[in-house]
Amino acid sequence: MKRSITIALGMLFLAQSIAVLGQQKKTEKVELKYGSHRIGKRDDAIMERWRSYGLGQFIHWGLYAIPGGEWNGKQYNGAAEWIRSWNGIPKSTYDSLIYKFDPIKFDAKQWAIEAKQMGAKYVIFTTKHHDGFCMWPSKYTSYTIKNSPFKKDVVKEVVDAYDAQGIDVYLYFSIIDWNHPGYQAGNAKPNPFTVESWKTYNPFSSKEKKDKYEEFKKFTRNQLVELLTNYPKAKGLWFDGTWDPAWMKQDGFTDSLEKELRALRPGLIIGSRFRADENGSRHFDSNGDLMGDYEQGWERKLPNKIEDVHGNDWDCVMTVPENQWGYNKAWKGHIKTSNELIEMTAKSVSLGGNFVLNFGPTGDGSIRLEEKKLASEIGNWMKTNGDAIYSSTYAGLEKQDWGYFTKKKGTDKINMIIFNTPISGTYRVKLPAGTAIAKSYQLASPSETLKVEEIHANEYFIHLNKTKGATPFVIVLETTKKVRNGDNNYEKAKT
Repeated sequence: MKRSITIALGMLFLAQSIAVLGQQKKTEKVELKYGSHRIGKRDDAIMERWRSYGLGQFIHWGLYAIPGGEWNGKQYNGAAEWIRSWNGIPKSTYDSLIYKFDPIKFDAKQWAIEAKQMGAKYVIFTTKHHDGFCMWPSKYTSYTIKNSPFKKDVVKEVVDAYDAQGIDVYLYFSIIDWNHPGYQAGNAKPNPFTVESWKTYNPFSSKEKKDKYEEFKKFTRNQLVELLTNYPKAKGLWFDGTWDPAWMKQDGFTDSLEKELRALRPGLIIGSRFRADENGSRHFDSNGDLMGDYEQGWERKLPNKIEDVHGNDWDCVMTVPENQWGYNKAWKGHIKTSNELIEMTAKSVSLGGNFVLNFGPTGDGSIRLEEKKLASEIGNWMKTNGDAIYSSTYAGLEKQDWGYFTKKKGTDKINMIIFNTPISGTYRVKLPAGTAIAKSYQLASPSETLKVEEIHANEYFIHLNKTKGATPFVIVLETTKKVRNGDNNYEKAKT
């Protein structure tokens, strides 16, 4: 177990180290053959729809849901979906779980209904995690749902059910595949890591391993084409395991593969973690340009200011416990509340991103009760306040202590999403010069106009006289251009 964890941590460190190289824009451009395919944001309707989501759902589900982070009464001290890498369970024993996978309570239609009630606009579903088990009947391996007792095409059922509810589907796919004989993680990273050391780095310890990896690359390409062919309703691909040094070294192959996938599905959305350039930079190429359609560096963390997102589209994927994606019988440590998750959603949208909440169904296909409760509470809030999340974005205003601003796209409406109610019951707002508040009200009761007091040029108090509350709420500001009569109503103090 220690060796596996060390390798995994080493790969993660390499990925983070390499990503840092590209996070700052270079003043002098480096000539790249396999860098970013586009400078700046996509401006097509498909990507604009992605920007409007606000809230999404992630589902991690596979064979790892059967042990649920436990084997023979012992708890695996890691993320449940990684349990096959633990030396506490024989690999062959784990792989034989395929013959026990029969989720009799799985109901994709009910999942989709509950996701819609939560307010999710898109879902990311695990077609294949690191263990290599395919949740669709892939013709390129026998390690699929078809050869389990369940037999049904889970991916198809999920895609069809969510699409019927108006929820867009994105397919998660792990490059890491512990079941494939040609897969390997690659040799230890160059130390120290530099562009020069990366150029000469050889991830394979022998020609035999290199040749086997070539077969693995063909296999991976075939499965990705198969997914896009089988499930035309899917809007995009979400990749994992691409920090693997052996994969990162395949810059020419991955560049060509991305182009092939996009040609196969015009408008396909792929995030920033699919590939590396020839210098080993991921997420951002060696010139600091985003590689993909949106930034995926925000896993279980959020930016704090607009500058942190580099002007890119982005989303945050988040777990309920601190680091459990697949089903784990024992949730340990801090468990997030619905108010915390709503605040993360609001913060994400206020900085121009989307927020995606993870669910880990059990081995029988049911959603655990704790997750159902959170989804219901979030959904109840979204029913009243979702207008401040959907099709909303960064408002360009100075953040205040009471919460977050979002701006409704295509309107002059600004939303104040309140999480910290001032004792005074008044909420400070600072608007850009030349902007005034025409009207203010709570989103929950738009017919009740709130008192607005201008306390300084372009600074206002919104009087609500609400000093406490169990749930966050939204105040709407309808803004207009300010017309001054030439008089200055505010005189500086004389000293």
